[in-house]
Amino acid sequence: METTKSDMTLGALFRNRVIQTILLSTFFLQIGIWVRNYSILLFVVEKTNENAVAVSLISVAEFAPIFLFSFIGGTFADRWRPKKTMIWCDFLSAISIFVVLLALVFGSWKAIFFATLVSSILSQFSQPSGMKLFKLHVREELIQMGMSIYQTLFALFMILGPVIGTFVYQRYGIDVAIAIMGVAFLLSAGILFLLPADYEVEEKAEKTTITQEMKAGFSYVLNSRPLTMLGGCFAAAGLALGLTQPLAVFLVTEKLGLPKEQLQWLMAAFGAGMILGGGLTVGLAKKTPPQILLALGMAINAIVFMMLGLSELFWLTLTVQFIAGLFMPCIHIGINTMILKNTDADFIGRVNGILNPMFMGTMVITMTASGWLKEKFSLVAMYETTALLFIIGVLFLVPLFKGSAVLKKSEEA
Repeated sequence: METTKSDMTLGALFRNRVIQTILLSTFFLQIGIWVRNYSILLFVVEKTNENAVAVSLISVAEFAPIFLFSFIGGTFADRWRPKKTMIWCDFLSAISIFVVLLALVFGSWKAIFFATLVSSILSQFSQPSGMKLFKLHVREELIQMGMSIYQTLFALFMILGPVIGTFVYQRYGIDVAIAIMGVAFLLSAGILFLLPADYEVEEKAEKTTITQEMKAGFSYVLNSRPLTMLGGCFAAAGLALGLTQPLAVFLVTEKLGLPKEQLQWLMAAFGAGMILGGGLTVGLAKKTPPQILLALGMAINAIVFMMLGLSELFWLTLTVQFIAGLFMPCIHIGINTMILKNTDADFIGRVNGILNPMFMGTMVITMTASGWLKEKFSLVAMYETTALLFIIGVLFLVPLFKGSAVLKKSEEA
């Protein structure tokens, strides 16, 4: 069917039932997640008298499942029906939250870690199912614009989330905070019932095992040039971000000579840039190929990190942070659109499960070494190396610039 310009408008996007439902569900899900993150963090800090090990265990409970369950969750997401998978994941998250609430009532506060762990594990099954729904129900020409709106919602919660989570805990305490989390997850699950019915899965002539499907997922990525190049780009970006993420506070104290509390203004500038950038990228995404969008975001980040390493002026560092946030949606939207446009619906979960841990794994490697490297070298050297790694990431995308022929849908509708 021929596509007209009227089919590619923002109005056409919001008339899509899947987009409407996923955005509304994500809204409540984000409320639950941010109330969870900040309420649990503040509760553990208070309960343990700021014990660093206990606080770090929250991050372990949140990020460890990405390594352990991302590929497994992606494989099962490819096997299962996406609508049903997402509903069950949100419902089970709510149940786990209420179990923790009962444990708190009876005096076992350490069960709070269980809430973060279970919710994080279930998201490894739910998130690829959401991407699969985009692939199945959203017109090809609307996918990139849809991802723009989706990422803008996430950017908005990066600003509002910490405020909401902190307010709920300080005003009402942990019991009410956990109840709000559970209700938010239940509302998200309830809204997902509005999604169109899942397509009937065709019976395969030959039954395959989980192991065989996992191997097929790796083969699929290795045999796809765009996905292999994207994997290299992911690894470079992960190494780059991990190298400097723990060092942001030293920009304030060492380079700018200001109290560490001033870091909040840099974070606020970045978040404000992300919100504005998400809105601007909606228009840009209509006519810009995703590989160009991703390369643009990474190239700007290379310049940003170079400037952050050199700047000794607060206003300049603040401006550069805002610019970083402004172009960050280009990276997120470019990545998700490339995955969706270059992956068959049957492989969405496994491709997502391979590429995400690649990014997180490389980020954790350099994050672990960053403190030691800073002692051996200088803060400037760390930030300039990050800029270089972003440029290497852009180079992985250069072979994909040769027209849209490289980036065609993997399966014919």
